Parts: sequence; C-alpha cells; structure tokens
Amino acid sequence: MTRKERYKYIVDYFRERMPVTTTELDYGSAFQLLCATVLSAQCTDKRVNMVTPMLFNRFPSAREMAAAEPEDVLEYVKSVSYPNAKSRHLVEMSRMLVSEYGGEVPSDVSDLVRLPGVGRKTANVVQAVWFGRAVMAVDTHVFRVSHRLGLVTKGADTPLKVERELMKNIPASDIPNAHHWLLLHGRYVCKSLHPKCDSCDFSEFCPKLMDGSKLS
Repeated sequence: MTRKERYKYIVDYFRERMPVTTTELDYGSAFQLLCATVLSAQCTDKRVNMVTPMLFNRFPSAREMAAAEPEDVLEYVKSVSYPNAKSRHLVEMSRMLVSEYGGEVPSDVSDLVRLPGVGRKTANVVQAVWFGRAVMAVDTHVFRVSHRLGLVTKGADTPLKVERELMKNIPASDIPNAHHWLLLHGRYVCKSLHPKCDSCDFSEFCPKLMDGSKLS
C-alpha cells in the first residue's frame, strides 16, 4: 500500500466511525480550554479534568486569574505534572491576556505562542477546537502514530515537520478532526510501550515503524 493509499484508508476509516470528535479536556470557554491544554502537557487529560472544576470555579476567566499569585493557583493544580511551572505560566498568561488582549484569547497563532507556557501544539489545539481552524496539533501521540503508520517520512523528526507533512496529505476539511483521530488512536490503541496491534484495524497494512516514533 502506498503512502497516499494509506492516508485515504485511514482518513476514510475515521471519517466514517468518528465523524464528530473533539478534545477529552473539559472546558467552558476559550480561556478554560487554553488553561486545560497548558495543564495537560506531559499529563493525562483525566488528571487535568480532576483539578479544573475547582480551578475554574475559583478563577473562571483571565481577569480573576490575573489577580492571583502562582501560589494561589498551585493549591488547585498541585497534583498535575510540573505544578509550580504551570501555576506560574497560568498567572503570567492571564496577566498578558488582560493587559494586551482585553482578557480574551486571541485566535492567531503568532499571538497565542507569545503567551507564557503556550507552545505551537497548545496554540494549534485552541485554534482547532475553539476557533475551528484547519490546523494540526502534534503531541507525542500524534508524532508516534504518524511514524508507526508510515504517514510521514523518517526525516520528519520534529513535531513541526510532522505537522507539515500531515497538513499536505490530509484534506483541509478533516484536519480539525484528524488531530483527535490520531491522538485517540495513540492513547488507546497504538500505545507507546504496549501497542494493541491485535485489536488495531490498521494492523494488516501498518508498517509498524518503531524507530523514531517518540519525541526526544
């Protein structure tokens, strides 16, 4: 099976079985989605969803969080990974949102990545999920699955290179969903250490390219 045929099969498969999909993070606004995505870095969505209800009840918008100190936010997020850094980033991010964007989350990637704690992956998640933009967020799951399934070349050794190759080969109308398709496949089937190849519907043609399947 050629790479083009593999793309078509996989996209058609997910389009039929998961026509509507989105992040597993819980949120009620663009600001809350942004905060939850920052907290989810190297942490499970399940853990993040355990702490955000109380966090957002106390700090529902950027204005409330901007008035807080990192120590205040830390009390609510101390069970996630890297809580001290993330608490600081959330407060600094909120202060910049208030001072430069009127408390609103900007839609442009160049503005989003200026915010403390916000990288390209987080910015793309917000753009795709909240603003409906045709952008591809590449996290460790998407990176791994893209390589294992042979969707990208071996030379795509950075998240940005993977993003560009996926964007070239997936129809623009499917891009907002494709991030979640690949992420969920990596989270529940094509796992890092123990991929469930026996229950994977792509196993017959998957090249199972393992080298370079992880982010360094």
